[in-house]
Amino acid sequence: MDLSQRNRTPELMDDPNITEEMLAVVLEDINRANQLLNGNKPTLSAIDKLIQEGIQKSYTIMDVGCGDGTLLREIVKWARKNNYSVTCIGIDLSENALRVARKKSAGFPEIRYTQQDVLDATFAANVQCDILLCTLTMHHLYNEHIPQFLERFTKLARIGVIINDLQRSLFAYYLFKVFSTIFIKTKIAKHDGLLSIKSGFTKKELNRFSNNLKNVHHQIQWKWAFRYIWVMRTHRLTKIYA
Repeated sequence: MDLSQRNRTPELMDDPNITEEMLAVVLEDINRANQLLNGNKPTLSAIDKLIQEGIQKSYTIMDVGCGDGTLLREIVKWARKNNYSVTCIGIDLSENALRVARKKSAGFPEIRYTQQDVLDATFAANVQCDILLCTLTMHHLYNEHIPQFLERFTKLARIGVIINDLQRSLFAYYLFKVFSTIFIKTKIAKHDGLLSIKSGFTKKELNRFSNNLKNVHHQIQWKWAFRYIWVMRTHRLTKIYA
C-alpha cells in the first residue's frame, strides 16, 4: 500500500444523508475506541499547560469538529474538578451530530453548540476564544484548504491552538485493522477509521504547514496511539512562553 500521499476519498460519516440515529451509534463506537486508546488525554494535558502558563480567571474553549461533544464534556468535568472556570463552544458541520451532542450535554450548562462550516468565509465571525481545539478533524480537509483553516484558528485563539490528529503510517493502519475487529462494532467506524489513517499526516507535513504561520510558537509531538499533538501558542493575553 502506498501511503506517500494523503487520501482524498471522503469518509462515510461525511455523507450529509447519514441519519441522526446511525451517526449516534457510529460516534459512540468511535468514542469507545478513543477512550481505550486514551486519545483525549494528550489534549487535556495540553490545555492544562496553556492554562498554567496563563494569567486569566476564566477561559473560553472552542472545539472545532466537536462531533457529539464527548471531548467538551470531559473538559468540563476536568475543569470542575480543578476549580477552573470555563465556557465551551462546540462547532460542527453536521447538524445531526450537534443534535446528539445537545442531548448528551443536558447536564453541562458550560457548553453551547453551533452549526458552522469551518471553510466558510463567515466562520466564527465576531467570535474569539482563549483556546481552540481541533481533534481528528483536520484530516478531513485537503492540503489546499489547511493553510486557510490554520490561519483562521490562530487569529481566533488568544492563547493557543491544540491540534490532535492521526499519524499516517502502515504500522498504524494494520494495527487498527486488528484493533477494529475486536473493539469496533459498526462497519462505518471500521471503514472510516482506516480511511482516517490514510488521510493523516507525517511530522514533515505538519512542519511545512507550521512554516506558513508567523509569530506563533509551534510544538509538535508524537503521542500514543499514533497521534500528533500540535500546540500553537499565539501569546495574546498570556505570559510570554520561553
